Amino acid sequence: MQLTGADSALTKTQLRRQLLVQRQSMPAQQWCLLSQILCQQLQRSPVWQQAQTVLAYMTFRQEPDLRELLTQAEQSHQWGLPRCVGQDLVWHRWHPQQLEVLQPSQYGILEPPSNLPLLGATEVDLILVPAVACDRNGFRLGYGGGYYDRLLATPTWSTVPTIGIVFEQAYLDHLPTDPWDQPLDAICTEKGLFFN
Repeated sequence: MQLTGADSALTKTQLRRQLLVQRQSMPAQQWCLLSQILCQQLQRSPVWQQAQTVLAYMTFRQEPDLRELLTQAEQSHQWGLPRCVGQDLVWHRWHPQQLEVLQPSQYGILEPPSNLPLLGATEVDLILVPAVACDRNGFRLGYGGGYYDRLLATPTWSTVPTIGIVFEQAYLDHLPTDPWDQPLDAICTEKGLFFN
């Protein structure tokens, strides 16, 4: 998607609002189909096939749904899910069969309970990063909390490969950025996996 001259002057807040409305207006059948195709694109990539421990997310506000990955790859991958603790993300080991243990966070996002085993950066091969939008330079527009930017700015987490997960309609030429924004290594949409 290319922003018009008027759109390119939008603030992050305005752009986030516009893109969320667009994404959440997608018919359920289209959302399911595009999510499935996106998961297939990811599964074909060497970076996915070589990863053993993957950090993922539970879909929120009609983000691309990763359930196909979680159910089909449970034999070959180990999973981690985030939990918000103060201003930070803490990662816990999780298995797709543990769906019932997930609890809604203060933001309404399903997250693991604190008693599941923790995961550190040295145990992780890949992070699938949710986003409202991503651009061709690897920058992402999140929900404004800065959780992933803070995580990826730390020396221990900055070396773990990252893939932003968005639908093609939210893969833009350019996003407004701030000095603290951390670029991702690649972006995956239903059209393919694009390295930055």
